[in-house]
Amino acid sequence: MTHRDKWRWSGGGEVTKFFWNNGEPNSRPDENYGVMKYWWYDAFIGHEFTFFCFSVHVVREEKTWEEAIEYCRQNHTDLASISSETELMLIQKELNKRNTTEHVWIGLRFLAGDWLWLDQNAGEYEAWGHWENPNECPIETCGALMVNNQGVHQWNAHDCVKKMNFVCY
Repeated sequence: MTHRDKWRWSGGGEVTKFFWNNGEPNSRPDENYGVMKYWWYDAFIGHEFTFFCFSVHVVREEKTWEEAIEYCRQNHTDLASISSETELMLIQKELNKRNTTEHVWIGLRFLAGDWLWLDQNAGEYEAWGHWENPNECPIETCGALMVNNQGVHQWNAHDCVKKMNFVCY
């Protein structure tokens, strides 16, 4: 996470939810990078910290949503959850490198009146297609990401038994 005029993720996306500790960011001119230990702190670039990352795996096999979950859990971690614009941009970047189905499964499903991610996060970040109304009970209850190279990044509801490619992490 870096700061100039706005805080941005290292992948380029804008930060949409903040978890700063009390008194942070403290606006020191040399502290333009974010670090985390329970809460967020701004930090000087010269400090060394441990870090974590995750890999996106685009799977070009056509499976139902449930089959995609099973595949991801056996071969990777899970179907991808998207909690920020940066994560969406990174996934879309990987998708644009490959020929895939028009939509790909992601780890989003409508259960008990809410859209939830497989990682149990209800999430603040949303990227629904303009014709989708996530507040209504949908007929189709599994989430898929639209694949295109025109910079449109959105997800839509689909029939869970439809077979399409998918994204694991």
